[in-house]
Amino acid sequence: MAFGKETTPPVKWRLSCRSLWPFLVFLSSLSHSAIGQIRYTVPEEMKQGSLIGNVAQDLGLDLQRLRSGRARIVTSQSVHYSELKTDKGILVVNERMDREQLCGDVTPCSFSFEVILENPMELHRITVEITDINDNSPIFKKDEIKFEISESATLGSRFLLPTAEDADVGSNGLQKYILSTNDIFSLKQYSSPDGRKYGEMILQKPLDRESQPRIALKLIAVDGGTPHRSGTVNIIITVLDINDNPPIFNQTLYRATVSENASKGTYITTLNASDADSGSNGLISYRFSNMKEQLADIFHLDETAGIVTLVGQIDHEKNKKYEIMIEAVDQGGLTDSSKLLIEIVDVNDNAPAINVMSFSSPVPEDSASGTTVAIINVNDADSEQNGRIICTTDSSLPFKIKSTLTNYYALVTDSAFDREVVSEYNITVKAIDSGSPPLSSTVVLHLKISDVNDNAPSFDKVQYVAQVTENNSPGMAIFSVKARDLDWNQNAKISYFLEDTQINGSPASSYLSINTETGAINAVRSFDYEQLKELHIVVKAQDGGSPPLSSNVTVKIMIQDQNDNAPQVLYPVQTGGSLVAEMVPRSADVGYLVTKVVAVDVDSGQNAWLSYKLQKATDRALFEVGLQNGEVRTIRQVTDKDAVKQRLTVIVEDNGQPSRSATVIVNVAVADSFPEVLSEFTDFTHDKEYNENLTFYLVLALAVVSFLFITCVVVIISVKIYRWRQSRILYHSNLPVIPYYPPRYSDTLGTGTLPHVYNYEVCRTTDSRKSDCKFGRAGSQNVLIMDPSSTGTMQRIQSEKSILDEPDSPLEVGFSFFCIPAHCVVFV
Repeated sequence: MAFGKETTPPVKWRLSCRSLWPFLVFLSSLSHSAIGQIRYTVPEEMKQGSLIGNVAQDLGLDLQRLRSGRARIVTSQSVHYSELKTDKGILVVNERMDREQLCGDVTPCSFSFEVILENPMELHRITVEITDINDNSPIFKKDEIKFEISESATLGSRFLLPTAEDADVGSNGLQKYILSTNDIFSLKQYSSPDGRKYGEMILQKPLDRESQPRIALKLIAVDGGTPHRSGTVNIIITVLDINDNPPIFNQTLYRATVSENASKGTYITTLNASDADSGSNGLISYRFSNMKEQLADIFHLDETAGIVTLVGQIDHEKNKKYEIMIEAVDQGGLTDSSKLLIEIVDVNDNAPAINVMSFSSPVPEDSASGTTVAIINVNDADSEQNGRIICTTDSSLPFKIKSTLTNYYALVTDSAFDREVVSEYNITVKAIDSGSPPLSSTVVLHLKISDVNDNAPSFDKVQYVAQVTENNSPGMAIFSVKARDLDWNQNAKISYFLEDTQINGSPASSYLSINTETGAINAVRSFDYEQLKELHIVVKAQDGGSPPLSSNVTVKIMIQDQNDNAPQVLYPVQTGGSLVAEMVPRSADVGYLVTKVVAVDVDSGQNAWLSYKLQKATDRALFEVGLQNGEVRTIRQVTDKDAVKQRLTVIVEDNGQPSRSATVIVNVAVADSFPEVLSEFTDFTHDKEYNENLTFYLVLALAVVSFLFITCVVVIISVKIYRWRQSRILYHSNLPVIPYYPPRYSDTLGTGTLPHVYNYEVCRTTDSRKSDCKFGRAGSQNVLIMDPSSTGTMQRIQSEKSILDEPDSPLEVGFSFFCIPAHCVVFV
């Protein structure tokens, strides 16, 4: 099948007579010739031998016609890109077709040839259009482009970027340019009338050679093919310097002092200015500005080094100070000015004296701004200029100096305090005179900030989750909560309390206790997972401030289950005097359901996963027990040789570590008639009762003649009381015990045999509205209950039935009964 074809019936061509005259003469001789045209579309770079189209099918010719007509391709091209397979009637690729080599950027790209057949003569034109594939990536002519841009370039300046060439066309050709991420240049793309795409860099941010002398970017050209192909070129931008930075003095005011008796050549000060420009633009010279003529004979300034020296005579009585304007000039004529203050002083031999008149420490952290901390008196024994005093303190501290009276200063707060951030300050108060050189004195005041209870305790978590295994010992440590208080001393002393919450109607303190100092939570009692799954309490952390501040946090304690409950067998019920047996007819097939052992485990999770195993059996080859469902089934055909009485011991194990188990004895009667079963099981029960009575009388006789009798009586009474209490606890507990009632049976035929009937199992919890119900399937099981002593009466049976039929009873259980001579059997 061709990639794409277009077939037309024979048509008349509009051809140039001059160019095709010989060919028309040839055609005129073809009295019975036919002319048709086919167009195929194929992608470039197809492998040699690839199918272009089925010529025979598209022209409506059969293969025999192609062979008899000696079909062949006629073309004026030097390279035969296609080949006609006359034996198959198909056109295949003969030479590699490169669209870019054949057509360049011309679209659509195609080539044509003719297929000629003889006898009769037929001429068909075939046009093959070559579609483009994305086999060429965009390519830049250079790997790196360099720009030199002056830092004075204006915003919005445009810089044309080189274009990339992509030999592909259409969507496979070049689609866009991407400029690497930067905040200085942006990229704007354009399309020329001929479809070529190019881009320009636009300056968005002023250039600064001093901060970024060189900028490296990448320009990426991306085509539209799938997957995309791209080409990359590096752009290196060098920022050219201009004289755009004037000299800058490192000080706005230069102060210097010189004694009036200083000699010529005395060094006064050094001026210092810097220029961020480079080269000649950064060379600086210094000079005095608007200087009086007489000062030129007193002070000298080195233009290159900026050193000011004394070259003349100075007199304190004539001039106490000199103020001189100075300039720094670079080679481009940019300047900066500053001031030089030279003070002429006499000998200053007395420093200011600082006296702290009053100082308050500590200061509460909630003190208002403007609170006076200290009163300071400052004196200087010098006179005039030497006696003028300036009192200052560190401006970075929250304090300031206020002048109250002459030579008296007040140190006051300038902002609010936070002791939790800064608890104390070292305040340096400096007093400096105006002498030359100036003399100064300092005093350091150590101020402490007293705490205010302004921070409540905070817990390190929003909620705590802890776990404890059930059956824990009372007093066991479970978990600890921790809170912190940013305050100090008593305000930061935290006490922990349990909030008055209820857990199952009881206060939380009856379950848990907390250490008021450490926050350790201990168990007050032993927990039982079957009664309580989790506890939610609220812990309050309270500091010792006045008034105290507090915060609460919720603590969730998960009770983890232990395998502390053994499985409980609900069916078959183990009776004391009566013998319960499941009846299996000898005609039972393989897989016959004898009975089902039903057990529950009040634990949870894998501790409650039960498995059933056959521990002992009269004939292990006859019965098997389902590992998961506890169903007892036959595993072979019952024969006449099998004993009537079959005794099975089934063990039920949970999946806990270590596992717990329970055993149950299943009595099975293999018989087809009830009298046969009755005779076998009656002898068995009478023998058992006789042996039990004989053992009892022997023990009783021995106990009467020995002191051991008294001990045995006490033990028996204790055991009875314990079992009675356990049964009462189980009766009143909320454990999910599932009562199970055996199937109902009836014998109404009076034939002495038990027919098969249908039975249904209903397992419901005491809270049946929230529990799942299991409806058993119909079965053909028979259950025998035989009481050799015949002590059961119809009245007791009827009374039990009336209890079960009460409307308030949580379970509705149907039952029936039948009687045989000397025996009454009730099935519930």
